[in-house]
Amino acid sequence: MITANSYFSGVGMLDLGLMQAGIIINQAFELDKDACQTYRANHDHTLVQCDIAQQLVMEQESCDLMAFTYPCTKYSPIADIHSTRTGDELFLHALRHLAIARPEAYLVENVPGMKAFPIVMEAMCRLPDYYVQVFCPIKAETWLPQRRNRLIIIGTRRQFAIRPPENTRAISLADIVEADPLVTLPTAIANRMNGQYRDLPIISDPAKGDIAPTCVAHYAKDKSTRLIADKRFPMGVRPYSVREYARLQGLPDTFKFPVSDTAAYRQIGNGVPVDMGRWAGNELVRYFKSRRAAA
Repeated sequence: MITANSYFSGVGMLDLGLMQAGIIINQAFELDKDACQTYRANHDHTLVQCDIAQQLVMEQESCDLMAFTYPCTKYSPIADIHSTRTGDELFLHALRHLAIARPEAYLVENVPGMKAFPIVMEAMCRLPDYYVQVFCPIKAETWLPQRRNRLIIIGTRRQFAIRPPENTRAISLADIVEADPLVTLPTAIANRMNGQYRDLPIISDPAKGDIAPTCVAHYAKDKSTRLIADKRFPMGVRPYSVREYARLQGLPDTFKFPVSDTAAYRQIGNGVPVDMGRWAGNELVRYFKSRRAAA
């Protein structure tokens, strides 16, 4: 049995991918109240609602793997527009957990923009006695009809070759379209389509084999920026429904969102594609099996 603790867990999308690979989640840690509500509606294992900065490592359950998906908004290039691309100090608490607990392996997920912060990268990649491999970009379109690039860091106590993902995408944009989508049509859609904004919307057409742009956390406020072609709606376009957004991130239709649509869009956009977590989980399972075989 391989066990993991998950930090900055959101609604547990990375956790779901790890579980699909056969890893047992001991504990998950998340601060956001709405995310915790959704997490508990979909997972049975222990979720601790807390601020990681206040959480003592030695009070947690021991585990084989620590997985960190600390917030990425201040690492993203889009933050340059708002003069907030400063990074943050949450990575120091990931480092604190690793340095004290020293698990057999650890996983860090973030945006590629994190590479622009050498102090953060040094902290996550230069831990003594760990063999560290960095994968960037890992592309969601390897599995899913969504453009989403991520940075994945995997550290193991013994040397082991983690295999990069192979392109296995079998799901098309047409496959994620709901037969009867429940969506709202803000007036901004017509205004943007008519050129009243600086930028036109990104329109993805399932019939043409398009894939969707990155699922963003603020989609509920900016539905006019990312649209899907649908002749049943005015102007032949509409926003993505919550369920379609979830499918773009690899979430099964059984995954529940007991929150508002605004919160659901935010939770989905903040999450790790499930398939990405399953790839990392499968490789870590290979590592643990090889370690046990060599013992």
